[in-house]
Amino acid sequence: MDLTTRYLGLQLRNPIVASAGPLAGTVAGVRRLADAGAAAVVLPSLFEEQLLREPGGEAEHTVLGTDDLAATLDYLPPGGQRHGPRGYLELIRKSAASVGVPVIASLNGFTTGGWTDYAAAMQEAGAAAIELNLYFPQADPLMSGQEVELRHVEVLTTVKAAVSIPVAVKIGPAFSSPGQMAMRLDHAGADGLVLFNRFMQVGVDAETLSVNAAFELSRPADAAVARAWIARLRGRVKASLAASSGVDQAGDVAAYLLAGADVVMTTSALLRHGPEHIGTLLDGLSAWMGRKGFTGLVQVRGMLADAAAGIGAQDVAGRGVVPEEQQRAAYLNALQKATSLYGPHA
Repeated sequence: MDLTTRYLGLQLRNPIVASAGPLAGTVAGVRRLADAGAAAVVLPSLFEEQLLREPGGEAEHTVLGTDDLAATLDYLPPGGQRHGPRGYLELIRKSAASVGVPVIASLNGFTTGGWTDYAAAMQEAGAAAIELNLYFPQADPLMSGQEVELRHVEVLTTVKAAVSIPVAVKIGPAFSSPGQMAMRLDHAGADGLVLFNRFMQVGVDAETLSVNAAFELSRPADAAVARAWIARLRGRVKASLAASSGVDQAGDVAAYLLAGADVVMTTSALLRHGPEHIGTLLDGLSAWMGRKGFTGLVQVRGMLADAAAGIGAQDVAGRGVVPEEQQRAAYLNALQKATSLYGPHA
C-alpha cells in the first residue's frame, strides 16, 4: 500500500502529521512521535509575545501593530512557554538531528513587527518548513474585515521574504469568505494552508458567576467545516492543503483525504490515546484502502471533493447548474430530510 504524499513540497512517507502541541515540546517527544509513524512533526508554537519580551531582543526595536500587544506581555506567565526563543532554536536543532522526518517550526502571532524576522533563525536551526499560526480573533468591532484580512497577508509576505523554506499558514474559519481569504494567501505565496485553527472557548458558569477560557480537545464533529472548505479549495489553489481538527479514528483520516487534503494533522487524538495511536490510524487507513480496492493515496485524494463541497451532488438533469445553485439544492434537500426525520409527528 502506497501511503506516500507531498506536503509543502516535502516528500512524506504517509499523510499523518503530528500538529503543534505539548507532545512535541521535547526532543524525546518529537522522537516518540516520529517512531510512532508521524510523517512530519510540527513543534509547539513560539509566541510573538515571547520574542518581544526577550531581554535585548525584538521588543527594543519593533514597532507594535497594536497597543493591545504591549498589554499582552503582562499576561504571559513568568518564563513563558517551556522554551524561550533561544531554547526553541535548540529544540529545532536537536529534533531535526534526531529524527528522519521533517521538523516544522511554528510561529504564533498577529502583528507585522520585527518578530517575524525570527523565521530566518528557525530556518538556520534546521526547520524544514514554518507554520504561521495566525491566531487573530476579531474582537474589535471597529476593525473591518478588510483590515483583518490584510494583516494576515502582510504577516505572510513578511515571513516569506525572510526565509527560503516553505511557509504554511494556519487560519481560522471566521472570515466573511474563508475561501477567498485562502486564495488571497495562496496568491501571496503561501506554500500550504492549514484548515482550520480552533479559537479559544469561553465558558460562563451560572452558579459561580465566573468566566473561564480554555481549549478543549477536538471531536470528529469539528471536522465538518474544515472538510467542506478543503473540498472547495481542492484544485483552486496551488498551496498544499492540510486538515486540522476532528481527527480521532482512521475513518476521519480517510474522509479528509477523500475531500482533498494532502495531509491530515492531529493533536487531540494523540493526547487522548498516546503517540502510538498514529500506528492505529495508519493501520486503519491501509485496511480501509484495501477493502475499497485502492493501492495508493493518489487514487483517494480528492475523489469526493466535488460532492463534499456540495458541487455536483445535486446536478439537475444536465442543465449545467452553477455551483451556487447546486449547493442551494443540496441545502434544501438536507433540510427536507431533517424535517422528515426530526419534524413534528401529528
